[in-house]
Amino acid sequence: MKVLLLDNVDAVCADILKKRGIEADLVSKLDQEKLYETISNYDGLVVRSATKVTEELIQHAKGNLKVVGRAGVGVDNIDIEAATKLGVLVMNTPDGNTISTAEHACGLILSLVRNIPNAVASLKAGRWDRKLYMGTEVHGKTLGVVGLGKIGSSVAERMKSFGMNIIGYDPYMTTERAAEIGVKLVDMDELLANSDIITVHTPLTEKTRGLISRANASKLKKGVRLVNCARGGIFDESDLLGLLEDGTVSEVALDVYTTEPVPESLHELLKHPKVVCTPHLGASTEEAQEKVAVQIAEQIADALENKNYKGSLNGKSIALSTDREVQPLLELADRLGKFACQTNSGNPGKITLEYSGKCAEKAEILTDAFLSGYLFEIADNAPVNLINARYLADQKGIEITEAKTKSSKTYADLITVKLDGSPAYKHISGTIFNEQDHRVVNIDGLDIELHLKGTVILYRNVDRPGMLAAVSSKLAENDINIAALSLGRAKDTSRAVTGISIDKDADKDTLSAIIGMDGVEHVKYLKL
Repeated sequence: MKVLLLDNVDAVCADILKKRGIEADLVSKLDQEKLYETISNYDGLVVRSATKVTEELIQHAKGNLKVVGRAGVGVDNIDIEAATKLGVLVMNTPDGNTISTAEHACGLILSLVRNIPNAVASLKAGRWDRKLYMGTEVHGKTLGVVGLGKIGSSVAERMKSFGMNIIGYDPYMTTERAAEIGVKLVDMDELLANSDIITVHTPLTEKTRGLISRANASKLKKGVRLVNCARGGIFDESDLLGLLEDGTVSEVALDVYTTEPVPESLHELLKHPKVVCTPHLGASTEEAQEKVAVQIAEQIADALENKNYKGSLNGKSIALSTDREVQPLLELADRLGKFACQTNSGNPGKITLEYSGKCAEKAEILTDAFLSGYLFEIADNAPVNLINARYLADQKGIEITEAKTKSSKTYADLITVKLDGSPAYKHISGTIFNEQDHRVVNIDGLDIELHLKGTVILYRNVDRPGMLAAVSSKLAENDINIAALSLGRAKDTSRAVTGISIDKDADKDTLSAIIGMDGVEHVKYLKL
């Protein structure tokens, strides 16, 4: 396996991958043409923030790319939706640069209130401007923290020790957890109105884009100071200069920008004496870069070896696939998907999956596994896995319904597949007899015990003497031995379903002969 490392990822990343038996190419930067040309050679890709992982790039990988790792937290430069539909796992390292970014945000806060950058520049220029750079204390002031994840919470805890009053906005944070770290939860309007300093630590989304702008200037406390170490665009950069000049905002500290490196259009803002700016240094410490490099290397190696999926952002189901208790159920669902697809031609339009027992507890991931197996048969050479199975099903117009039922009297754990339309085999139930013994136990109301493995000839037949012998004879004529046999019979009618596992492949002539037998119908040749 091979992994490409870009954006000056710390060399320890390559060292760890190599120790895990994975070839690693450490390249500082590739132009787009060269990257498109070579990406198909790699199973994994590691980036920081410079390389844009677009749908076009992933398509150039020709299905070979399995995982993209971000050595850091933010994944704005990775098209996760495109990666998901193309079956590529996306991972990040949410813990590696927490301390570095939090410390940088705290440093920017102190730089603002004490005029440190301007005072340094003044003294280096030969001036002694003590009165000009009179500062203010943070003690007793109110800090508004938008986003109380790991970084936001770390900033809050550190600035609390400076004697600040901390208020925060985070719709996912509980009041109890906020109280533990000394933060009073408030709504956004209250935070904007009462904060002397606002620091943001949230992803850039449609809800957070332009969080501070001319449009909501009236909601801000007059003279507020702003700090952004999160993502460019959370503050509307085109409005900041005007907000500074009219006194709505007294000072701004920026470490991130909508476009990086910053365009000429931002130079006037960055040169403003009330702006402290750094070139995206939040995670730029030796410790942070080494931490995220180590973490992403271990995560990538674990993912490629199917050992663990820690840090995955679009692989909820695949992350559970390493659970030993879940694995046999996943295998059952996948095999049922292949069975259901091979026994029925055409698009069913709607598939209902009923789960009982332990299967009901894992319904979501088992549906992903079923679809992965089902679509594997009809995926037009596209990669299909637990990551993109639902997306591909939706693209093919397959509607999925999940239902949880009480355990049957016969089987503790059961998955039943119900297909709409007019399939040859409409209802299929499967279970596990032990971790390795997956079986179909009912087809359209007929009890059967058909092993979900190997090569199987499945057919309906009239339940009368000689039917099985006729089929067996035809197989024997072609030197095909029967490995296993299962027969489901109706008690009150003359219908039956038969599954014959065979030792070697049957040719077209043999199958045609069976299809042409009187009393035999819906013959399906299954490769499980």
